Amino acid sequence: MDPNLHLADWLGRRVSVEIDRPLGSIHPREDDVVYPVNYGFVPGTLAPDGHPIDVYVLDADEPLNRCEATVIAIVRRRDDVEDKLVAVLHETGAWDEPGILAAVDFQERYFDSWVELA
Repeated sequence: MDPNLHLADWLGRRVSVEIDRPLGSIHPREDDVVYPVNYGFVPGTLAPDGHPIDVYVLDADEPLNRCEATVIAIVRRRDDVEDKLVAVLHETGAWDEPGILAAVDFQERYFDSWVELA
């Protein structure tokens, strides 16, 4: 995967995701926040914050270490430099903007976010 792709170019693509905050893990800075989804990054990429591009993986029902997933959306932040990819293991077409925002609310509630769908 070309690390120089614009974030919108990731929509619809299969990506390898390295999970560093598995489903059920505690947020590293907020003890009262438990990850309701697997959260990780795309190795070999670079986001505006200087770290790899982050990914929410929505449809896994168990903690993962890594996975292959399809990018279905981008969570855009109006008040932060770092947007996030949203990916699923199985493309069912079941995820819409309200569903995605609800799934990532545990973290996105602190930002002025919106969803760009594939």
